[in-house]
Amino acid sequence: MSTRPRTQIFMASTLYGAATLAAALDADCFAPAERRLLLLSNNATTPETTASLDTMPGFAQLRGRFDRVLSWNETISPFHPGGWSPRADDVPLWERHLRLLWGLGDDRVELVVESIQVNPALALAQLFPDAPIDVYADGLMSYGPTRNKLDPLIGTRISRLLHLDLVPGLTPLLLTEFDVPPQTVPTDAFTKVLAELSDASGPLEVPDGAALLLGQYLSALGILTPEEEEELHVRMVRGAAERGHREIVFKPHPSAPARWSRLLEREAEKLDIALTVLDSPVLAEVLYQRMRPALVVGCFSTALLTAATFYGLPTARTGTGLLLERLSPYQNSNRMPVTIVDALVPDLGDRSEHPRAYATAEGIEGLVTAVGYAMQHQIYPQLRPSAERYLATHLDTFTRRYFKRRRLTALALPGAIPSQLSFIPRNATVRRVARRARAVQRRLKKRAAFG
Repeated sequence: MSTRPRTQIFMASTLYGAATLAAALDADCFAPAERRLLLLSNNATTPETTASLDTMPGFAQLRGRFDRVLSWNETISPFHPGGWSPRADDVPLWERHLRLLWGLGDDRVELVVESIQVNPALALAQLFPDAPIDVYADGLMSYGPTRNKLDPLIGTRISRLLHLDLVPGLTPLLLTEFDVPPQTVPTDAFTKVLAELSDASGPLEVPDGAALLLGQYLSALGILTPEEEEELHVRMVRGAAERGHREIVFKPHPSAPARWSRLLEREAEKLDIALTVLDSPVLAEVLYQRMRPALVVGCFSTALLTAATFYGLPTARTGTGLLLERLSPYQNSNRMPVTIVDALVPDLGDRSEHPRAYATAEGIEGLVTAVGYAMQHQIYPQLRPSAERYLATHLDTFTRRYFKRRRLTALALPGAIPSQLSFIPRNATVRRVARRARAVQRRLKKRAAFG
């Protein structure tokens, strides 16, 4: 048995993620180690103008769980964390450099990362090719498929997926192609860490029992235009007011432009309601404890599920129908969070007594499996029978919103075309004629475009 010291490197890019790691440590989810290093990565588009994680309120409460805090941005400067990865031939050189820079010596290194499919987590995994990997997921994406086909040299090193129990009873699909077992981070450990953050966040001038609106800055992802996102926030204010809330708190995304807040202030004046725009970069969960909101409204934020599941707060969503239409390609990794929120959280404009489409996680398990297969059928071919069963028995006017007819047709799944025309996908002659027609259509469009 090796007597080399063990060093664990935990990579985090958000305060929520760091809190998840802290809860996992408190719950003894990790083996003892001689050293635990927290590696921070600022993945914002312009990290130079965005607050670093270690400057945020409450970080000091998490800091004590680690022996040292490192910066990935400083390590690879001037490159951006989301765009840099090592060349294969340079990996041995980079590993020696990092061992010297971080004082690792010949320690056995273990990695704990988020979003293993992309950089910076993928780059870090490549730089320590012998290190075992744990993946932790702090959001709803863990219930969806792995967004990219992962190199088996990485995937086979992953020991487990640590995740929060945001949808009790629903098993994450992420990394199951490598038979990676999921492990739940205990909810009580996580809420205890959040209580620490709340105590350390200082005074917050927010009214108790007000409606809380969560901004996400979806235009930065190219999903909505800035004007459409402004209108989405305005609809949140109107919807909360229509439900009788006279005090509203808006928590904007830290990167959102200030003009959005001014637009909401004008709308609030028009509706004669008191609006507070929060300018402190605290977690939504801190507000849940401080102000105990009467209603939490958002689009598809993970915070909607933490509000309902961990704190028992009323929630409502808006804009998910538009996003289900807009997300492109179908494999967009945001599709699963949008689907889950749309299915489980009541619509802000729905006044019916039982507004939810599905009451339990078991009710959406089939939906999540079918959407996951449609998103990444090549990675999860074993899910096809389950997807076919779900679509054959549950596809109706409501559930069709989660599937694109073109996608179902491409995969020859139930619901692609009317049943009386179901012979077409299997008819080679018809498919050949259809391909020729599409080719002619494309040529005509090109001619029209160039005069």
